[in-house]
Parts: sequence; structure tokens; C-alpha cells
Amino acid sequence: MEPVFILVTMIYLSSCAFYFGYLFFQKNSLQRIAIGLMIVGFVLHSTLLVINGIRAGHFPINNLHETLCFTGWAIAAVFLVLSYIYRLKILGIYAAPLITLTLIIAYQLPKVSPQDPTLFKNFWLVAHIVTLFLGNAAFSLACGLGLLYLLQENAIKKKNMGFFFKRLPSLELLDTTGYACIVAGFSLITIGLITGIIYAKAIWGRFWSWDPKEIWSVITWLFYAVLLHERLTVGLRGKRAAIMAVVGFGVLLFTFLGVNFLLQGHHGTFTAM
Repeated sequence: MEPVFILVTMIYLSSCAFYFGYLFFQKNSLQRIAIGLMIVGFVLHSTLLVINGIRAGHFPINNLHETLCFTGWAIAAVFLVLSYIYRLKILGIYAAPLITLTLIIAYQLPKVSPQDPTLFKNFWLVAHIVTLFLGNAAFSLACGLGLLYLLQENAIKKKNMGFFFKRLPSLELLDTTGYACIVAGFSLITIGLITGIIYAKAIWGRFWSWDPKEIWSVITWLFYAVLLHERLTVGLRGKRAAIMAVVGFGVLLFTFLGVNFLLQGHHGTFTAM
């Protein structure tokens, strides 16, 4: 299915081009083409994952190539939902390149399957992976919204009504949407951690084993828990909230990739957290 994978990547790449065209020229027709290409790419991407799963006989996330492929799908899924709800046309200039880059990296990686395929037929593991990846995708978009917020806030602060000021949404919309992403992401990773604990008990006979991945997963969860707590109790919002969203995504990336390469544990490279 490599030709289909390449086709999906090229469609996402084309969506990138039209989103950047929209950024520069502000023509709604370019944005409509960009979101249309994103939808087509997502449908083909979903079909590819289903076919790969049927051929493999299990959930298709048994190596880093498949992990990143599913990561790109999750970001696209959350982005499309977010675009429909909040009508944030400009967010595609962040999401489309991120999805495309993820798939390009995935294409370069070997497709060796280091894990026992029978593990991926377990309901709790599948639930664990799907909810974590969707939650991580929501956090990645919260990071993008945070970056857009900082660009817009800087333009307003310097009274520089130039390139970005005319193209980015209001600070309030960026802040509200970023908060919604964090709420959704936190809810999903909470479910993901719970299902992971249940799976660990069923497979290894214990809920917790002090694995580096488990420790950093909890650290990530606590970071976003604190962020939400500060929002609800002391009204953390605006620039500080945007910076926290960007920093949180850095913590998430270390949990997702850094732990696998720098620390040893029984979690393989297929797991998000």
C-alpha cells in the first residue's frame, strides 16, 4: 500500500500549499480548496489504516512507522472537527504542515514490527492507544493555537498592524479554542491512562511498574491538570496560557518520542504515552 501512502502524503502537501496561499492572498476559494484536500486526504488515510489493519489482522500500530502514520491521522481528525466547530480557517497553516511532516518522517522509517501482534487484538490496548493519540493531537493543536496567539498578541502590543494582524483571528477566539483543545485532550488522555492501567493489570499482573514511559505520562498529565486548574481557579488565560500550551507540547513530545530513545522500559515505540 506504499503508493496509497505516498498519494495521501501528496494530498496533505497540496493542502499545505493552498493554506499558505490563503495566508498570503486571503482568498476564501484557496481555503476551501485546502480544507477540501484535507478531507480527501483524511478519507484516504482512514481507508489506508483500515486496509492495513485488516491485512495485518490487528490494530496497525506495531512500529514507529505505523505510530507516526496514526499520529498524522489523529491530528487530521481533531483538526477537521475543530475547523467545523470554530471555523478557524487559518489553523490549517499549522496543522497541514505538521501532518505532512509526520507522514514524511514515517515514510523514511523501517516497517519492522518489534512487538507481538497478538497484543494489538486486546480491546483495552486499542482503547488506550486511540484515546491517547487523539488526546495528544488535541494538545498539538493547542500548541499551534498558542503560537498563533503569541504572534497576534505581539503584533497588537507593538501596534504593528501588519502581515499577521490582518490574517489571524481575535485573541479571544484563539484563547477560547486553545482552551477547548486542552480540555478535550486532557479528557482523552485521562481515559487513555485509565485503560492503560487496566491493560497493564491484565497483561503484567500489576497496575504500575515505574516504567519511564508511565512516569513521564503521569508528569504530562499533571502538567495539563495544573494548567486547567489554574484556568479554572485563578483565570489563567491569554499570553501565559499560550506559553503553557507550547511548553506542554514540548513535555508531550519528550514523553512520546524522547523516552523511547533515551530511557529504557517495557513500553515499545508504538505507544503514545
